[in-house]
Amino acid sequence: MSAEIRALKPKELWNKFADLNAVPRPSKKEERVIKFMKNFGENLGLETLEDEVGNVIIRKPASPGMEDRKPVVMQSHLDMVHQKNNDTVFDFDTQGIDMFVEGDWIKARGTTLGADNGLGVATIMAILESDSIAHPPLEALFTIDEETGMTGAKGLKGGILKGEILLNLDTEEDDEIGVGCAGGVDVTATRTYNEEHVTENYSAYKIEVKGLQGGHSGMQIHEGLGNANKIMNRLLHVVNKIVRVAEIDGGSLRNAIPRESVAVIVVDNNKEATVLSEIEALGQTIKHEYKSLEPELEILVSKTDLPEKMMDTVAQNQLLHAVYAAHNGVYRMSPDIADLVETSNNIARVIVKDGNIKIGCLTRSSVESTKADLANALSASFELAGFSVELSGDYPGWAPNMDSDILKVMVPIYERLNNGAKPHVAACHAGLECGILGTNYPEMDMISFGPNIKGAHSPDERAQISSAQKYWTFVLEILENIPKAS
Repeated sequence: MSAEIRALKPKELWNKFADLNAVPRPSKKEERVIKFMKNFGENLGLETLEDEVGNVIIRKPASPGMEDRKPVVMQSHLDMVHQKNNDTVFDFDTQGIDMFVEGDWIKARGTTLGADNGLGVATIMAILESDSIAHPPLEALFTIDEETGMTGAKGLKGGILKGEILLNLDTEEDDEIGVGCAGGVDVTATRTYNEEHVTENYSAYKIEVKGLQGGHSGMQIHEGLGNANKIMNRLLHVVNKIVRVAEIDGGSLRNAIPRESVAVIVVDNNKEATVLSEIEALGQTIKHEYKSLEPELEILVSKTDLPEKMMDTVAQNQLLHAVYAAHNGVYRMSPDIADLVETSNNIARVIVKDGNIKIGCLTRSSVESTKADLANALSASFELAGFSVELSGDYPGWAPNMDSDILKVMVPIYERLNNGAKPHVAACHAGLECGILGTNYPEMDMISFGPNIKGAHSPDERAQISSAQKYWTFVLEILENIPKAS
């Protein structure tokens, strides 16, 4: 695996990516990758420090002749989304990513690849290690926990960084230059329910929704992909009056569109045929609705062991109605920027078990007022159904600056390298760290770009080899053409 990846060009980039992907680094568990990165900087003889929240900063003096250029911060996050297929045996806490080459793409076997944001981290590592790449004074900023809370960016204090320009290497389209992004807030609804004993005149069935593509709950929310939690709720709702729910386990991480959901229902033996017929009919309808978007969607119903307990009917009715009412997907498109999703929500996680219900959403918006509006709408839906709602993890968006000086440098470089083709200068609906970093560094000129990465936040994540070559050349040209300090 490693030899195949390490032979790719540019070797500097892919070798560092292979090194990084050998280190387990799921969000919230970055201890090993922090140590790895500190050792990397110290072994190069560069000034290396870890701040109080775990961010790693490595400083490298300018290459000869570049000392008078504006100092630059190159920034990427160390953590990765840990998602795997249900049938994949893999421990993100102990194993490195198992990568392979397929045509023009790098993929992982049954798990996320970690190209988001590992390719950005590897880029910076390669530049720090090189003694031949021209560059201005550099600060490498490796943040932690971007994917599940942005606590690294939030915890970075003002005054630590000296750079005037920040290059965020976390965009996933190689023809895009990012100048803005969405903020977000976690919406979590919880409540308890009464459990009732299941009697012998019932049978139990397991319903599985699987085979969905999943993906990034910001960048792909406009694609209309199937949400396993909403599909499962729809199936349960159609038989709500004649079944009892015992358990639901749907989705995983807030920033990933849920690919799978499993529910256990209890059915009176006299009503089995009706229930199975209703679910089968609706399942076929749903599969037809998604036949072009989700061709691998499966809705499976199988008999299972009878559980001891089931939900009370009042709580079940309130749960299914609340999830049905809760908004999922695009809430508002931007009236000012063409084709940009302004506000959205992802119903990411639904857990029903042992008398407790927990529903986790991620609400995103580039406008604070509509982010609050949608969060309030979701809260109202759940509170009407007897839930307690908590809003947490709030982080700001990054307001676009079309007059950015570094943007004026990058656009002509891109056009020169790509036969006159113009880059797509845009804001994105993902949550980049620039908005948070800008609160303590308001004068810093920020920009975001990166290579083509598809299927981020899902086991279908893949990085394009030819795009990485294009991106690497772009990075080197940008560094060589950083303007002089005033």
